[in-house]
Amino acid sequence: MTVADDSDLWLRRFHPAPASPVRLVCFPHAGGSASFYFPVSAALASDSDVVTLQYPGRQDRRTEPSVDDIGVLADRIAPVVAPLFDRPVVFFGHSMGAVVAFEVARRLESGGRTPAMLFASGRRAPSTRRVETVHQRDDDGLVAEMKALSGTDAQVLGDEELLRMVLPAIRSDYRAIETYGPVEATVGCPITALVGDDDPKATPAEADAWRAHTTAAFHIQVFRGGHFYLSPRAVEVIGVVREALRGAVAVG
Repeated sequence: MTVADDSDLWLRRFHPAPASPVRLVCFPHAGGSASFYFPVSAALASDSDVVTLQYPGRQDRRTEPSVDDIGVLADRIAPVVAPLFDRPVVFFGHSMGAVVAFEVARRLESGGRTPAMLFASGRRAPSTRRVETVHQRDDDGLVAEMKALSGTDAQVLGDEELLRMVLPAIRSDYRAIETYGPVEATVGCPITALVGDDDPKATPAEADAWRAHTTAAFHIQVFRGGHFYLSPRAVEVIGVVREALRGAVAVG
């Protein structure tokens, strides 16, 4: 399969803007899909060409086996994203997506491509360590975790048949992120950490530790809310991202 064919599998554009001078590449959270970023794409369509990753094992890729290793996932994504660097590119990853974005950035930098900015949202730094075993729970335990974090559509959680379809991908994602790290590596692009002040998965102090993972500028912004703070704070978050996109155009 060619990289072009892979692009059709991995990349989604809900509001294509091919003439835009900057691109925003979005990486979903554990159990998440490309459609999570549809509102972001709609809000920023006039500012950038918004491209969202679709991991295997969900939605239109649900028949494909999920990837349960962050390194392998990043290895597969990097060559697909590389051709997007014909203009400045900003990465935005939430939760597991933040780590995937970081690992993809590491791989791309070795080939001379560096994002203009990496947003690490709702995720503690790669060098921090917690012992987490959600991926080892039974199905009921996995569902309880999703409900606690409020990151899965209530319609999905209430539909038994639909829920059973997505649980394998969710478990695979949790295995990937819970067996990742700790990692001490750095990237050469600026990193902005975004985190909720009541996030059970990442404290502001753990998010601040991202500063050790860049040789460029670092900034942290704390919002009111939990792990999915970015949904109720969408206007504020989109404003922060829009400013970074405009800055990337001015510099690049």
